[in-house]
Amino acid sequence: MESAAARPRPVLTAASVLPEDAGHAALVARVHDPESDGPCVAAVRGERVVDLTGIAPTVSDLLERDDAAAVVREADGGTTWHLDELLRAPAGRRDVPHLLAPVDLQVIKAAGVTFAQSLLERVIEERTGGDPAQAARVRQRVGQLVGGTLDGIRPGSPEADKAKQLLVAEGLWSQYLEVGIGPDPEVFTKAPVLSAVGTGADIGVLGASVWNNPEPEAVLVVDSRGRVRGATLGNDVNLRDIEGRSALLLSRAKDNNASCAIGPFVRLLDDGFDLDTVRGLDIDLRVDGPDGYVLNGHSSMREISRDVLDLVAATHGAHHQYPDGFVLFTGTLFAPTEDRHAPGAGFTHQHGDIVRISSPRLGALVNTVVPSEQAPPWTYGVRALMHNLARRGVL
Repeated sequence: MESAAARPRPVLTAASVLPEDAGHAALVARVHDPESDGPCVAAVRGERVVDLTGIAPTVSDLLERDDAAAVVREADGGTTWHLDELLRAPAGRRDVPHLLAPVDLQVIKAAGVTFAQSLLERVIEERTGGDPAQAARVRQRVGQLVGGTLDGIRPGSPEADKAKQLLVAEGLWSQYLEVGIGPDPEVFTKAPVLSAVGTGADIGVLGASVWNNPEPEAVLVVDSRGRVRGATLGNDVNLRDIEGRSALLLSRAKDNNASCAIGPFVRLLDDGFDLDTVRGLDIDLRVDGPDGYVLNGHSSMREISRDVLDLVAATHGAHHQYPDGFVLFTGTLFAPTEDRHAPGAGFTHQHGDIVRISSPRLGALVNTVVPSEQAPPWTYGVRALMHNLARRGVL
């Protein structure tokens, strides 16, 4: 395996990661500041990034404020960085300022099988036992039996129950179909607090996995009262072979070192960017392999089977609270099936792939694929954050 220094790195600039209407957006970032030896909450104002840690020591604190958008746009801050400088920083270097994932104390949650197309791919993983060599044959059989049965069905509705009975009769009922069209969505904890990586960082794929793919998703950012305060982009890396062997291996498949990327910024909701905007987001994916391979994909929130507020309600309420807020991956329409390395084997990552997930209103999240075992170790947790903020006198 080539060294981290030898791998090609994505070339990032402010223009390449900012939303197309950045001048009208309330954007929140987190910056690693070597002088403070810790993270700073920051506002992105054009190509200037302004430290707001003296006003809100954590992003979680900032989002509890009703005036969060006004603070991000107008409040006086401390240190100022140039966004291009932060984006040029080498991945994993603690001696230079660089962007981090733009969330901190929020619990990282994810909703699964929220789109019909990717739902069927989960069924295929299950039917093949995680063996990519069988995927094409099983995909054809599932397509013949299901066809458009699931198109436009509202989960938990009488129509969904009829579809369930049809699929049971055909021997195709699955735990994935249960959460896809049944009354209750799948919501799971994707990764520990503070473990997500940001734009420009390496993203980890478990070395044992031979069938995997990126999952480009819109991510809701929710406060302790269950209010959606903003949105960002995420990569919920999918290890198809491991989860396909058993859904009980979900944690093994989803929660590994550097396996969760969020960013580049949290865009706060306001008059120009509301929940209806989120419901209509288009998300594009591009994978550039070190061998010249290129994969393009697309996901549209307009195709989601459950409303975003229904997903939030399934996560937060009388049944479960999040005193520091949470972020919620909303699922993806994207499920790559084209062959990359061998006929019938479908897509899988190669180490060194550069993954770009972008949306005009949210910017671009860009990461380089490495084995999780070779990604920079996760060493900065809640204790380290609290000690650092206390030492800086901002708590």
